[in-house]
Amino acid sequence: MSRLLANTLLLLAALIWGSAFVAQSTAMQDLGPLTFTGLRFLIAAAVVLPFAYREGRQPTARPLARGHMLQFTLIGVVFFFAISLQQAGLVVTTVTNAGFLTGVYVVLTPILGLLVFREHPHPVVWPASPVTLGGIWLLGGGSLSALNYGDGLMIVCAVFWAIHVGLLGRVASTSGRPLALSVWQFSVVAVLALVAGFAIEEVSWQGIQAAGLELFYTSVISGGLAFTLQAIGQRWTRAGDAAILLSSEALFAALFGAIVLGERLSPLGLVGCALIFLAILAVQLVPLLGWRRLRLRFGS
Repeated sequence: MSRLLANTLLLLAALIWGSAFVAQSTAMQDLGPLTFTGLRFLIAAAVVLPFAYREGRQPTARPLARGHMLQFTLIGVVFFFAISLQQAGLVVTTVTNAGFLTGVYVVLTPILGLLVFREHPHPVVWPASPVTLGGIWLLGGGSLSALNYGDGLMIVCAVFWAIHVGLLGRVASTSGRPLALSVWQFSVVAVLALVAGFAIEEVSWQGIQAAGLELFYTSVISGGLAFTLQAIGQRWTRAGDAAILLSSEALFAALFGAIVLGERLSPLGLVGCALIFLAILAVQLVPLLGWRRLRLRFGS
């Protein structure tokens, strides 16, 4: 798969996540964050399972060793903490704070990739990361309201997202089984979240029914499809590039908010959209055009 196609898949995943933001928020009126997360990824695992089985039956499919399963489990645990902290934080903090603080992973991912995995990102990632982060901040209005413990959850969540992006790219590439990886991590999240949710949250069948539409969209489309696109795309692109592309979720969330809910962006929000779009273009085009060629043309 070409790097351009892989990055396009990551952009599509970000678009789907942005469109699912409303569903994730409204579901909290009927279900606790852990129960919602568990049911969401239980359904997602069931949806992707037939495709993972077909993937494993291909003549070129690599057999899964015990080491792969341990790696899949580790990714699932990291994913559980990332998604659960994000969902729990959304109950307490504002959307502006959540978007900005979660977006910190854009900066953390290439740094962790270099320090932990010795993965040297393309030079364009370093200026593009803070530009993207600045764009997310402006998209949220250019300010943060009074901080609370939900904001702390989002900061910790950003660390887990950065770890998840770094691990996912490496393991998806070495195992050659992205669909199996998706099903495995979804299952780990479902088990951990449901056990915790049933233990500490109030769960009712009426609540599950009331959140049925949100569960369907966030599990089948936002969960099963989008996260699988992420796993496939990250086999063929750098973790730092992936973080920037996936961060465009904030941009798409704003667009769908305007289309579906009639929300309108402030002038600062429009500037933020432009910065995110420019960072995405830089990550896409600079490596294709050639870093040295651009430096020679514009001087450095």
